[in-house]
Amino acid sequence: HNFIRVRGAREHNLKNVDLDMPRDKLVVITGLSGSGKSSLAFDTIYAEGQRRYVESLSAYARQFLELMGKPDVDLIEGLSPAISIEQKSTSHNPRSTVGTITEIYDYLRLLWARVGVPYSPATGLPIESQTVSQMVDKLTALPDGERILLLAPVVRGR
Repeated sequence: HNFIRVRGAREHNLKNVDLDMPRDKLVVITGLSGSGKSSLAFDTIYAEGQRRYVESLSAYARQFLELMGKPDVDLIEGLSPAISIEQKSTSHNPRSTVGTITEIYDYLRLLWARVGVPYSPATGLPIESQTVSQMVDKLTALPDGERILLLAPVVRGR
């Protein structure tokens, strides 16, 4: 699906709204106050994405989560699991981001650490793990008088 397809949305003040929104793009919903922007975005699209996600979890996991009701809509296709962020500020830290406020940043860091490939900023080549003997071999293969910088953490309190 290249689109999120909504047909017959009637949540709150929506009157049989049909639309196709592009996926993987920033989409802005605008309109007059009371025109149904939040009803469409949160009470229809987000609610259905969250409901489907929670339904896909085990019965054990579902007992800890609040299941949202099914929105008044004929059809929604192309949805992914959804998160929603309240507009009000929950943190007074100016360095907070969407990732830190929603706590998804911690999970993304783990994902990137496991599946990501680190590259050397100096050479642009992938960084690979090395054994101690491989490192010693590389150092001893350097020409006499070659300058190197050896960095190691300082261990304290052991």
